[in-house]
Amino acid sequence: MVALKIDEIGAFTRHLFVGETFDRFLLREAEVVTYNAFHIDGHIRMGYYSDEELEEKKIEDFSSWSVIRPICFLLIKGKKLPGSFAITLQMPPNGVEKFIGTSGLSLNPDQVNGLYVNIRYENGELYCVTGTSLNFFTLDKSLEQEWDESVKRFLKKHQIVYEES
Repeated sequence: MVALKIDEIGAFTRHLFVGETFDRFLLREAEVVTYNAFHIDGHIRMGYYSDEELEEKKIEDFSSWSVIRPICFLLIKGKKLPGSFAITLQMPPNGVEKFIGTSGLSLNPDQVNGLYVNIRYENGELYCVTGTSLNFFTLDKSLEQEWDESVKRFLKKHQIVYEES
């Protein structure tokens, strides 16, 4: 796990809420605090869709950020800054599989519960905190270290300025 303090908050939030930079991720949960506190649970309610829709649209366990992003943007846009927001994004299963394959780690993608980016804005500061979850116990931190470096490369690729805290 690494905490990355984002230096240019406006540029980052444009990537997050307006651009498509984070659209490949799934949303675990989001909370936006403005005049009210809004909580979004990213879990898909499978019963809402027919079997055909689930198969045709390849609907996963969580909503994609690209679907929820406009809703969150509506909540934060305006003349006043939000009081805070917290967004937990997760790499989708096909992304985990690709990440494991290209990283050279000796893990099966089925052993990885999640690769996360936790985005927190509060008191005028914005942080991205990485996280990993495995479905077994290990002292080996190679997945965590590789994910940390991958997130840093992702931010640099998109010219998002940060400093490690």
